Amino acid sequence: MDSKEPITKGSPKRKKWHVYEILGLFIVALSLILLFFAPSALSELFDVIIQEVKPVVIDTFLLSEVGIAIIVSVIVGRMLERFGFTDGLIRIFVPIMKAFKINPSVIIPSSYNILGDINAAGKIAGPILVKAKATKAEQKIAVATMIQSPQSFATFVLGIIALSIFGISVFPLVLLSIFAPLIIVPWILSKTMYRDTKKVDLEELPRFTPKTKIMNTIFSSAKEGTELLLLTIIPAVAVVFFFIGALNYFGIWGPIEASLGTILTTFSIEPSTGIISILAAPTLAVAQLAELSASIDPRLIVGSFVLANSGLPLSVIFGQVPVTWAETTDLNEREVLGAAVIGMVIRVITACIIGYFLTPLLVV
Repeated sequence: MDSKEPITKGSPKRKKWHVYEILGLFIVALSLILLFFAPSALSELFDVIIQEVKPVVIDTFLLSEVGIAIIVSVIVGRMLERFGFTDGLIRIFVPIMKAFKINPSVIIPSSYNILGDINAAGKIAGPILVKAKATKAEQKIAVATMIQSPQSFATFVLGIIALSIFGISVFPLVLLSIFAPLIIVPWILSKTMYRDTKKVDLEELPRFTPKTKIMNTIFSSAKEGTELLLLTIIPAVAVVFFFIGALNYFGIWGPIEASLGTILTTFSIEPSTGIISILAAPTLAVAQLAELSASIDPRLIVGSFVLANSGLPLSVIFGQVPVTWAETTDLNEREVLGAAVIGMVIRVITACIIGYFLTPLLVV
């Protein structure tokens, strides 16, 4: 027998108009009007959206090195974890974070981010935070701090090449823009927005090195990386560029993109590569940074380098990071997104400050 309760005939609740019924009726009416007066409008909308989504999903993630890099980064991250990288890192940061009264596991995602990929960082470091009994506030700090780090090692290396071409001192900039935030950002956030932190002694933390067999680690991580790419990253990217395509169809995206370039210049960020970092791929942005004219203001180069070496593009922050971290931590997608956005705001401010005030000290 069907266990569902039968709908009461003449239920007064069903007679009332629901907001989605009104919206649905409006969509039906709009669709009929479009089919009658502009039958090609819907097909054109879908075509614009597909043309926006296809280059990113197919060309970037499936047919280029980016997709393979994600899989490889998960393998590398899991191998590092298996050989004690996490436990070694914890021993370094326990004294520092103990002084700040913060669980030292908050810096682990940033480290995996630099060495591998931002998606692998969430997949690997998320469970580590839970295992280390980090509070929800500390998990949010970990997300915001991770956004301060380059989301792939390739971005970091190509950015250094670009800096050397423009005669900008690499070591102090890398120290200030990549390594200093690992300590400064958790301290700032623990004193302002995310105060539910606690001092943790080394003896209170478990060992994070798994005991799985080496060959099992290699093959299971390859499978894990493939699932991450196909079931998490690509759907998240498709959603973000779906909306960009829709905005582009209605003529809204062009003005938004132009305004974005003006804002970036104001914040001491080279606009063309800055937009690429935000919308497409920071790795591509720093590669193009090396090809720019030598007459460009060094402040813009420095600002663009700092921005690119972050958790961008937006499809990662608004799509991939919330989905990945919600699956592996105690946070829901909304909480992860909020922390990621806070981290991105901090990163833009960092780029602006370093670009405007410290560039004169960095130019050789």
